Amino acid sequence: MLESQNISEHDDSPEPLSDDDQDRTAIGDSPPARAKRRWGRWLVMASVPLALIAIAGYFWLISGLSVSTDNAYVQQDQVSVAAEVGGRIIEVNVGENDMVKQGDILFRIDPAPFEIALAQANAAIASAEVQVAALRTSASGSDVDISAARENIGFAEVTLERQRALMARGFTTKAAFDAAEHAVKQAREELRQAQADAAEAHSLAANARSMPGENPAIAAARVQREQAQLNLSRTVVRAPSSGRVAQADRLQIGQMMVSGLPALTIVADQKSWVEANFKETDLTEMKVGQKAEISFDAYPDIKLKGHVESIGAGTGSEFSVLPAQNATGNWVKVTQRVPVRIAIDDPSPRPLIAGLSAEVTVDIRSKGK
Repeated sequence: MLESQNISEHDDSPEPLSDDDQDRTAIGDSPPARAKRRWGRWLVMASVPLALIAIAGYFWLISGLSVSTDNAYVQQDQVSVAAEVGGRIIEVNVGENDMVKQGDILFRIDPAPFEIALAQANAAIASAEVQVAALRTSASGSDVDISAARENIGFAEVTLERQRALMARGFTTKAAFDAAEHAVKQAREELRQAQADAAEAHSLAANARSMPGENPAIAAARVQREQAQLNLSRTVVRAPSSGRVAQADRLQIGQMMVSGLPALTIVADQKSWVEANFKETDLTEMKVGQKAEISFDAYPDIKLKGHVESIGAGTGSEFSVLPAQNATGNWVKVTQRVPVRIAIDDPSPRPLIAGLSAEVTVDIRSKGK
């Protein structure tokens, strides 16, 4: 009886729990909690691809709204300064990266040879004036010679008529008559020679029709003097525009400057633009006047507004020194790039330097011209 009662009490006791069930029970993991955790795992697994799909869809939607390129560089007007006359440099007034204004003296060339040339030109003017005065005097003397020659002709003709009358009456000889006749001819030749000399003297002493009031010889000498004065003034080299000096290390006192050889460069950094090389496939919807956004590798925190100012007339390879020759059997099509000038509308808080790398994004939804 007692034994059966013990057996009955043993059957009513709960079944022993497994080790995993004991662990779950120990941490309070009930079946509803396990189901909730399973749904959380499924939600996380599903949210990742959904987020990727959403991001991809967003970029797909905005991909046709703008075009961009990182093949872009800051450009600035650059003026190459060269001496117009050659000579030795005696003074240098600027250095690398100095700011200059238009008209500032950059350097000087030894003026001594040009001062001598100017003195020679002045002497040439004086010589021409003396020569013209002598020619005019000679022209006046030629006029006197013409008058004398005409008087000689008159006297010779009278003598010839007298000899002809005497010859008819037989009171003179044939030799005397021939001599009188020869004297007339000689007097006439002397008149023609005097007239020719006078014409030449007058023409040399006369003023040119194209330059009224001035003799050509004197005018030529004056032109030489003006050229000498101009060359002397060119020994002082001034800045043709305002900007920043670059490549000034070639200027050294005592160095011989060759005419026409670039001595330094002035970069006009007051006005900058960006030359962006877009793929030809990006130009389908691009128009002049469309808005653009510009960022710079040197200044990552700066973004400036701009607009498309112009689109290049040819690709970069078209204007290269050695254009590509595609008439070969192994020709491979390469996407060409077209330079697009981007005007910068916003003032930059940092100085823009020529050649800086930039990234340009053009909003092709905006209206162009």
